[in-house]
Amino acid sequence: MSDFQLEILQKLNDLGEIQSSLKTFPSKSSQEVLSALNSLQAHGKVEFKNIDTLHYDLSKEGFEIVEKGSHEILLVKLIADLGKLQIKEVGTKLGSNGKVGQARAFKNGWIKKNDSNELELSDKVKAMDLNQLDDTTKDLLQKISQGKEDISSIDSKTLADLKKRKLISQRKVTDFQITKGSDFSLTITKAETDITSDMVQNGTYKDMTFKDYNFNSQGVPTQSGALHPLNKVREEFRQIFFSMGFTEMPSNQYVETGFWNFDALYVPQQHPARDLQDTFYLKDPLVADLPEDKTYMENIKAVHENGKYDSIGYRYDWHEKESQKLVLRTHTTAISVAMLHELAKDPKPTRLFSIDRVFRNEAVDATHLAEFHQVEGVLADYNITLGDLIQFMEEFFKKMGVTGLRFKPTYNPYTEPSMEIYSWHEGLATWVEIGNSGMFRPEMLESMGLPRDLRVLGWGLSLERPTMIKYKVQNIRELLGHKVSLDFIENNPAARLDEDLYD
Repeated sequence: MSDFQLEILQKLNDLGEIQSSLKTFPSKSSQEVLSALNSLQAHGKVEFKNIDTLHYDLSKEGFEIVEKGSHEILLVKLIADLGKLQIKEVGTKLGSNGKVGQARAFKNGWIKKNDSNELELSDKVKAMDLNQLDDTTKDLLQKISQGKEDISSIDSKTLADLKKRKLISQRKVTDFQITKGSDFSLTITKAETDITSDMVQNGTYKDMTFKDYNFNSQGVPTQSGALHPLNKVREEFRQIFFSMGFTEMPSNQYVETGFWNFDALYVPQQHPARDLQDTFYLKDPLVADLPEDKTYMENIKAVHENGKYDSIGYRYDWHEKESQKLVLRTHTTAISVAMLHELAKDPKPTRLFSIDRVFRNEAVDATHLAEFHQVEGVLADYNITLGDLIQFMEEFFKKMGVTGLRFKPTYNPYTEPSMEIYSWHEGLATWVEIGNSGMFRPEMLESMGLPRDLRVLGWGLSLERPTMIKYKVQNIRELLGHKVSLDFIENNPAARLDEDLYD
């Protein structure tokens, strides 16, 4: 037990109750008193409650006003001495506070402006002795500095004005009212935490005091791994897809040929998306083999060059070597088109999805990285239409807690018609794009050998955007990369997209 703790117990024993620790222990800080009281309370020696009050201290400028008078009084006296004062000379004569004094003197009706744009005393002040003017600012500051003014009696507007003018500063003072505890005494017996075999053998445990077990305390957190927030949201998306009858596509192949990433998706070889500033190309190996399906290859070449399946094509010379170049896939649609090519061997309605990483040669900022995750769904069925796509999108996003969708026409090389999907964001009070969708073009599907009446709907969105909204992350670099906090990963709960994703 410390000397100060013993002093508290002795004072409490003498007085029966300590009404104010500030008065009883004036040399001790509130933190010292609190630390001692917490320790004594843990042993049942005392009980206490804290009383917080606000105190105000005068600034240097506040003390000057107490000594010399307020800015408005000083201005009135200056005008009285000079007779008149040019408005532009107020700052020169009284400094930066001259304008404050001028405004308050006008408000009090002590001065007026004549036709020559000069300040002079008002008629009522001219008829008075200047010593009779009520300098409320000085009087109030004087009472505050002497502790004579009950702060609670000062209206909040007046206090706010004094603080705004930086005449006073606020501080919180904590006092403690202390009473005797259930086990009050002038001594503290150290309680044992464990019973040992020696205590049992010699019987000393009978005369010992043991510390009570705290059955409400939590154990030491176990060391374990934790799912990244992206994986938590990813798993929620997976469960939504599974609940709607989708099958997950294999998506662990990050490197694709230009054929699957672009050509099979009806993206022309001169398209800007294939430029080095937008796509990462591999140097070693530089190229890879193309599909062995010669008919499919011939159909792709024909579609690009001269058109086929009711298309006029892009009318350029398509080069096989360009298709062989290896790239880091720019979208997971490269997986979807390969799966649809397999589906052409046994055409039937199907539902597929993938959630995995894609790569774009983009400048890194608060909302963009050179790699991100794409959520993509593909639905194939006979004679489905754009109306089916809209209906399905509303059902899909409703499971995420997103309703009231809007659709806006857009252009994608491999879907027609194509639509951007928007949802109202309450926090931003605006419509935000949450996905892209469309119906895959006949040129793309029929080239594979799929029947014309088997149509395919496709849509996609990023995994990062809903994750950032869900976990209130402002900078994507705090979600992925070396700036990510391990505490952020370990302590955030699992995602439930239908609760508050877009609230």
